[in-house]
Amino acid sequence: MRLALFLCALLFTATPTLAAKTILVLGDSLSAGYGIRPEQSWPSLLARRLQDNRLDYSVANISISGETTAGGRSRLGPALRQHKPAVVVIALGANDGLRGLSIGQMRDNLNAMVDAAQAGGARVLLAGMRLPPNYGPYATDFQATFPEIARRKKTALLEFLIAPVAARNELFLADGLHPGVEAQPLILDHVWPTLSPLLK
Repeated sequence: MRLALFLCALLFTATPTLAAKTILVLGDSLSAGYGIRPEQSWPSLLARRLQDNRLDYSVANISISGETTAGGRSRLGPALRQHKPAVVVIALGANDGLRGLSIGQMRDNLNAMVDAAQAGGARVLLAGMRLPPNYGPYATDFQATFPEIARRKKTALLEFLIAPVAARNELFLADGLHPGVEAQPLILDHVWPTLSPLLK
């Protein structure tokens, strides 16, 4: 009798539970929570919202401050194999633009990342970026790259990741570049309407 109970208990504990689907966030300091605690960043707040809404998703935030599209492209393959995400949020390009890197190369990198994510069966949300107008024609070409890729690759597009806070200096850290704690829920509320349809 004891042996039977032991075997039943062993069988029960060995039965794997269904793993939550994963949202992979691949971004730079705007998504990594630069200057604030990681749990205060918008991807962490997203994980909390998913849990509160009882949606069967977890968030893997592999964003790194200073990341470029080239760096993201090199890291995405291993991340796709590790996390097998159902949704990939690509929020890169700001550092390419601020450094004046080749828009053609940025476009190639973003295209490659979208292709890799879609080839793995993931739905993609491409988050666009913008540059100050003093960057001139470069800023115009830079901004146009994101909707162009989203249209051709048939991905969801968020035109400007930090749109609701970009003009509100009081929501940024002292460096004037990175959104602070109070900005993070506003960014999430901006991301959510575009992201949530991909979860169904």
